[in-house]
Formats: sequence, structure tokens, C-alpha cells
Amino acid sequence: MGPWRAGGHTRSSTLNYALRLALMAARDQRGPGRLIPETTMAAGSTVQHSSLAGSDLLTVATLSSGELLSILDLAARVKADVMPYSRALEHKSVIMIFEKPSLRTKVTFEVGVHRLGGAPIYMDQSASRLGERESIRDYGKNLERWCQLIVARVFSHKALCELAHHAGVPVINALSDRFHPCQALADVLTIREHLKTFRGVRVAFVGDGNNVCHSLMHAATLLGMGMTVVSPPGYAPAADVVEECRGFAAATGGSLTVTSDLEAVAGHHAVYTDVWVSMGQGEQAAARNKAFAAYQVNAELMARASRGLPSPALFMHCLPAQRGVEVTDEVIDSPSSVVYDQAENRMHAQNALMLKIFGVVA
Repeated sequence: MGPWRAGGHTRSSTLNYALRLALMAARDQRGPGRLIPETTMAAGSTVQHSSLAGSDLLTVATLSSGELLSILDLAARVKADVMPYSRALEHKSVIMIFEKPSLRTKVTFEVGVHRLGGAPIYMDQSASRLGERESIRDYGKNLERWCQLIVARVFSHKALCELAHHAGVPVINALSDRFHPCQALADVLTIREHLKTFRGVRVAFVGDGNNVCHSLMHAATLLGMGMTVVSPPGYAPAADVVEECRGFAAATGGSLTVTSDLEAVAGHHAVYTDVWVSMGQGEQAAARNKAFAAYQVNAELMARASRGLPSPALFMHCLPAQRGVEVTDEVIDSPSSVVYDQAENRMHAQNALMLKIFGVVA
């Protein structure tokens, strides 16, 4: 297979063959009805076509470093002043399909779409997952006739890829069992706000090598950061994602370390964790809590991470947090905690992503 075109740019992919096929099917093998959405901007604004116009975002791995930076730059501008973009989604409907409950994802997409002039439609899919009541193909083919964008928070990444393949409108992954790209966009936006740069920045993820970890690994290595994942044996990130990210790091000057040694957190500018037991893993709770017991982010671990740094390490969490389990109150409520900045930035990063997908760059 030759070079893979992602977002309008040709680059070699380190994605494994099966995942590459799934992503290509989701992004490129559209029917003739696939249209780049038209946009309406506020008076006096300029309109340019984005390289992401009309594209899905199922994983950060399909972005180039330049595309990722352009989303972050636009997010900063939208955060500073949303008014120039307040009609960008005028007469556009965004369907939000949620198989899992949510606070941040639901509210940030609903408020964000409103602020951009669009109409968000929330669909609670918790009682019947995609493909159960009717085929995913039929689902996507119906939605494309009414809506201009699909935002999906689902259990199965495979189902998400199938939806994106059949739907003639773009699809945003608002969380799947494999990836959480919108969270990663907010995370790196927050890192840049606080540290002012990505150059020389080191981020440690302590805990389960899960979907949040996977997408943060993608974003960090695409931006040239140093990323260290510290997980108990048996809970490391997926091997194919590690391979992808090592390829990205080699191209950007970043680095990736995967270990179970907690001493590896020393000298990291940010420490990130997530819950040990995610939705749908309730039957594994006892085993997971036992395996992760030594990996709690507490004051001692944060002090170790800050060793040799001019200022204390940032604490990051995607929320919701199980206080007293994966993180102590002392840490999450400390001045170094940026968890609420991350939560706010979900909206700004997602707004920028939607503006890119709708072809609007001001």
C-alpha cells in the first residue's frame, strides 16, 4: 500500500494494516452524496477552506502535526472571542448519539454548537446500542439526510468506524473503547496554556493504558513531547498504539516510554491519571483496584514528578474522578491541578474541530 492521504496531506502511516483499512474506509470510501458542508460566517470575517473540511475525526492518529497545531491555534482564538464564529453553524444540525452517560461531553458539545449558531440534537442511545434496533448502515444513511454532523459517544470503536463508513456526513468520535480524541485536544490545549510550549515538555500518564491514554499518546508524540506511561503489569497501552506513537515521536523529536516503574515519573511537567475502573468494567473492579493500588497519584508521587523542575508538576485528569482512589483530594484540589481548565477546554477544542470540519478558518 502506498502513502496514505490524511486530511489532505500525504504522509507515511505507522498504523497497522487492519486499522489503516478501517480508517481509510471511514474517511475516504464515501458515496457520491458526501458533501463538504457550506458555512455562514459573521459579517466581516474571512473564510478559507480547511484541510480537514468534510473529514471524520475518529482518532488523533489521522491528523498531521500541522493539522493538530492548527486546531489548537483556532481553539485559542475561539476561546478568546467566539463572536466572529457565532453564525458558522447557522442552519446546521449536529446529532449527538450517546451510548454512555456524560457530563462534560454532552454539555460542551451542546453549548458549543449553540455558540456557533447550530442546533444540537441529543439522542440517548443507552438503552439500545448502535446496530441493535436497526443496522448501523441504515442508521447512518438516515442521519445523513437530516443532519450535517454526527457526534458519537459509543462503547465499540468498530461500530463507530462502521457508522463513519456508511454515513455521508462527517463523524466525530466523542469517546470509544479505543480512543478519546476530543479529550486529547483539550488536554494539549491546556498544556500549552500553562507551559506556553510543547518543546521539551514531558508528560507522565499513571494508570490504565486506556482510550484516554491512547489519544494523549497520539497527541503528545505528534507534537514532539516526551510521553511516559506508567501502568501495572498487564495494563499497558495497546501494542499497536505504542508502535504508532513511536513512529510519530521519531518524526517529531518526541519520545515514548512505557514502563511499570513509578520512579519513571521523575522530571515530568505534568502527571495525568484516569479512573481505574471504566464504564463497562464493573466485573473487573476488585482485580483492578488491587493491581492499581500502588499507582495512586498522591502528594509523594507529585513531588517525585516535580524533582528537578523549576515549578511543581501540573496534575491532569479527564474526570470524573474517584477521589481517594486514583488521586487524593490533596492533589486534585491543589494549585497545580488544571482539571477544570481541561474540562472548559473541551468546548473550545471541539468548537475549533467543528469549524475545521465545516471548512471554516478565520
